[in-house]
Amino acid sequence: MPRALLSVTDKTGLTELAQALAANGYTLLSTGGTARTLREAGLAVTDVSEVTGFPEIMDGRVKTLHPNIHGGLLADRSNPAHQAALAEHGIENIEILVVNLYEFEKTVQGGADLATVIENIDIGGPAMLRAAAKNHGSVLVVTNPAQYADVVKAVAEGTVADLRAPYAALAFAHTAAYDALISRYLRQATGQEELGETLTVTGRRQLALRYGENPHQAAALYADPLGAPGIAQAVQHSGKELSYNNILDADAAWGLVMDLPAGSMAIIKHGNPCGAATGATGAEAYDRARASDPISAFGGIAAYHGHLDVATAKAMTAKGNFLEVILALGYEDEALDLIANRSGWGADVRVLTVPAPSATGGLSLRTVSGGFLAQSTDTKGEEADWRVATDRRPTQAEWEALRMAWRIVPHVKSNGIVIAGPEGLRGVGAGQMNRVQSVRLSIEQAGEGTHGAALASDAFFPFPDSIETAHAAGVTAVIQPGGSKKDGDVIAKANELGIAMILTGRRHFRH
Repeated sequence: MPRALLSVTDKTGLTELAQALAANGYTLLSTGGTARTLREAGLAVTDVSEVTGFPEIMDGRVKTLHPNIHGGLLADRSNPAHQAALAEHGIENIEILVVNLYEFEKTVQGGADLATVIENIDIGGPAMLRAAAKNHGSVLVVTNPAQYADVVKAVAEGTVADLRAPYAALAFAHTAAYDALISRYLRQATGQEELGETLTVTGRRQLALRYGENPHQAAALYADPLGAPGIAQAVQHSGKELSYNNILDADAAWGLVMDLPAGSMAIIKHGNPCGAATGATGAEAYDRARASDPISAFGGIAAYHGHLDVATAKAMTAKGNFLEVILALGYEDEALDLIANRSGWGADVRVLTVPAPSATGGLSLRTVSGGFLAQSTDTKGEEADWRVATDRRPTQAEWEALRMAWRIVPHVKSNGIVIAGPEGLRGVGAGQMNRVQSVRLSIEQAGEGTHGAALASDAFFPFPDSIETAHAAGVTAVIQPGGSKKDGDVIAKANELGIAMILTGRRHFRH
């Protein structure tokens, strides 16, 4: 009789699968809790310890690591020498292996201590999966309850061989992801450098997207199992399916608004801020953010740093507004209803609750031809490191505007320039090949809002021309990293024009 070995942590669908296997003539082998579940369902089960002639030891650490198991999984049915070896040692073939692994990921996410995490590193399971997957010419390896229905059908129809190769590939992907999580956790737990000789990356698919950045591109969203929570863990309350571009813009909006004070609103269009402001209420913050560029805000992505109330929802859904995505830390029920029932676009707008960031740091990854780049995530630095470089110090109002501008500018594509007041963004110049052109664009957008405003630059000024241009428009304070060979000339020009200038010592390029 053919044999199937079942040893699973996730018992979903287990009984039904085992019943189908038994009905089709399979002898069931099993271990521990899996065997107990099957017996409770009235199925005949042979314990693995009966096959190995050796009991489970060390609290279950050693139970399937035995030649009588691995020989049955690894023997090539078409190789006479392999079959002779089985006969010589009294080992029988195993035709189907059903295994899913100890829940390492959930254990880590639950905040368990190192000793508990270590006990949830599965050894025997991955060893069996790899053995069966290697020998997929002879063995079917099953790793996910979602596969069970197809397995039952294939067993009944005699088409098990058709599943072996594709399921083997999935099994190796399963063990690779499992090992990658363990490696990453232990590197973090022991304080090892993140950017080592090798970098293991794994993700769990959250969404299969209709298409990518353009309709001819395939795409999916993957969650980082050990990363800080963010857009990938968001809960969607209503609206259309999220698109690839929605997710990119939503992430940009969330990154910006979480860098702003609680009660702030950010609006993003094509990856760049077109509005960002704080206010006494969420409604005021939205109105201020939208006012900085109402044309671009139309069809944008709006993120709120807080619990979104009805008054804020009314402001966002007022006549003349249109949003693709709304994000917040939470919502009043009435606010959700009001948004969803907004005539025209309420049923379409994607409304998301995003978890608050629980940590900073981590890695940022970008693909290049032939590989990928990895870097630590950008951080703002400490205000204690800032230096007033000019003779005139900023006024209190200018300090508030400078802080606001400096919070926003890291989220602008380089060359990035932001003009802001204490309340928020007034003008932005993004993505230009020379800095003075970004300055001009930010001035054009800010209009009369340049008077008495602060200007932030994501990198140093190579020449004093940007300072002259900003001053002519009414800007009175500037914040920038410094570091140019011409810093002396730039500071001298600021002194000549009566502009207060802060050097932060930290650049914020965004490519």
